[in-house]
Amino acid sequence: MVTEMVIAAVIGCYIVSSLILFKFPCLLHKKKDVKFMCRHISHRGGAGENYENTITAFHHAVNLGTDMLELDCHLSKDGKVVVSHDLSLDRRTQSSGLISEYDYDDLPCMKEQVPIDFVPGASFSSASEDRNFPLLEDVFKNFPNTAINIDIKINNDNLISKVSELVRKYNREHLTVWGNVNDDVTKKCYKENPNICLLFSAKSVSLLLLKLYTGLLPFMSLKETHLEVFVPAALVKVYSSYYPEKWWHHWVASIADVILIRRALFEHLAKRGIQTYLWVLNTEEEYRTAYESGATGVMTDYPTKLKHFLEANPQYARDNKLS
Repeated sequence: MVTEMVIAAVIGCYIVSSLILFKFPCLLHKKKDVKFMCRHISHRGGAGENYENTITAFHHAVNLGTDMLELDCHLSKDGKVVVSHDLSLDRRTQSSGLISEYDYDDLPCMKEQVPIDFVPGASFSSASEDRNFPLLEDVFKNFPNTAINIDIKINNDNLISKVSELVRKYNREHLTVWGNVNDDVTKKCYKENPNICLLFSAKSVSLLLLKLYTGLLPFMSLKETHLEVFVPAALVKVYSSYYPEKWWHHWVASIADVILIRRALFEHLAKRGIQTYLWVLNTEEEYRTAYESGATGVMTDYPTKLKHFLEANPQYARDNKLS
């Protein structure tokens, strides 16, 4: 009887302590000092309004007032950090092969019509002459005061080291967040430069959810500063256009939405100074759902559309220069 009472008391103390610290995490954890707050994030600079990951796209988004540019990096054969989502040239150019097989000066320009990954069946086409792959250094030179979200696309120590060197060179540690879904890449990023803000990897997101639903999260420290996750229902809607749809896809996505897109979780993280970004959302309904869920920011292919949404809904644009 005494043993049962002790066990019940311990469990009760654990539950109460977890609930209190979940509500007031700064009783145990120091709030992270992130220097930027991003509500409006331009995915690849706004792939639905300009050629993705180009200087022109980035200028367009920044001129609109975006808070953050999201981009992707690879390494060329001659060791330069190239801004591109794809490792291969096949989707965006008339050439084939890998970026890593070309010296930077020999990279081809993009073809006139480039598909938009998160808008099935759509593509971007323009008379713009800027269809070149930029260097990350050129992005840093052009946008010294804009927060930049860097997806390190391959597990390459040299790439990680060179990106870190550029971040230091242009004094951008306080304006940059980096990482990848791959846990090994994200760990290497943190080891290379722990002063740069860090994304959760897919593995660390899974562990985050495990800690949340076991009540351990309020007690655990987190090295990451930014939770960047997809909305399962939105992603299924996109990929069902590319692949044969199964009856269970939307059912699984609905359950995943309930598990992952949790206002209580996002608010807890916000109190710890960790921002949450949802991607890639391109409709007003998706924007509204994301902000209502407590997400800090939305990543979109259509920065103009998101700007107009935030202007029409200032309640979602707090701490945002677009409001």
